[in-house]
Amino acid sequence: MASSIIRNFRTNLDFLKGKSLLVTGGTGSFGKSFVRTLLDHSEVRRLAIFSRDELKQYEMDKEFSGHPQYKKLRFFIGDVRDVKRMTLAFRGVDYVIHAAALKHVPIAEYNPFECIKTNIMGAQNVAEAALAAGVTKIVALSTDKAASPINLYGASKLASDKIFVAANALGGAQDFSCSVVRYGNVMGSRGSVIPFFRNLIDSGAKELPITDSRMTRFWITLPQGVDFVLSCLSVMQGGEIYVPKLPSMKVTDMARCMAPDLPHREIGIRPGEKLHEQMITKDDGRETIELEDRYIITPQFTFWDKDYYGKMGAKPVSEGFHYSSDNNTEWMDDDTFNDLLKKL
Repeated sequence: MASSIIRNFRTNLDFLKGKSLLVTGGTGSFGKSFVRTLLDHSEVRRLAIFSRDELKQYEMDKEFSGHPQYKKLRFFIGDVRDVKRMTLAFRGVDYVIHAAALKHVPIAEYNPFECIKTNIMGAQNVAEAALAAGVTKIVALSTDKAASPINLYGASKLASDKIFVAANALGGAQDFSCSVVRYGNVMGSRGSVIPFFRNLIDSGAKELPITDSRMTRFWITLPQGVDFVLSCLSVMQGGEIYVPKLPSMKVTDMARCMAPDLPHREIGIRPGEKLHEQMITKDDGRETIELEDRYIITPQFTFWDKDYYGKMGAKPVSEGFHYSSDNNTEWMDDDTFNDLLKKL
């Protein structure tokens, strides 16, 4: 197995000059990093945050108040469950990045219809509001849990993915396209295992709890995730599900890098948790093509241009292909992980 290189998904952002963008769920980790990247490196005309938590908006507003491009920011209180509010917020917006979701697996299991109302009905609302307001592009953030889902969160995101792919057929003569970006664990994000382990280590823990010693995960950094979304936005035709090529790592190796001297205690897989992450199933593999840095699950629309990515050098994947963290050809070595950990 080859050790990994950390891919650079950065793209030229000239295509954003003079454009207006809106991020749903924009006060989260992704939203903040996305906003900072665009304010630092693009010439967007306006950048709007749409979310329901006034405190997080207030704190984010203060955080960016000293930025030279601060006047381009707009904050809208609203919920993706409210299509009328979104239609108002989407007026004059060119591109929407849909990051809002209920993501906590056990909470979704205990409150299933709340998850459905945000992740599924909310996705439909985003598509309808965007069509009504004249938005031209949507990129929706998905998750590895949407591939062969075993929990409600994953199932709701699979339904969301299907909604955004199908929405491409609704535009008619209108300039309108939707695509999906699917990736796995973001290193250091809230609720992930790295800050959890770090808190245990800092508090003097004598051992680290491991759910299963065989467990593997894909890893992507937050800047990589932002750059990947922007690169997909720049080339999307509409209907694609983009999957970045990422390194895998065993959770035990990650724990050993973080605390070489601490033993591990196996506690068992939690309800709704997978042993290995999967981002492309065998069935989706039949419709998947690959570029040097990503896989693309293509839609089965008759009007979709199958030669579009062929001109970029895309090729079909091999027969029986599926992409999961245990069958990956790229693995993160200790030095790469430790370097990334320092940057966090």
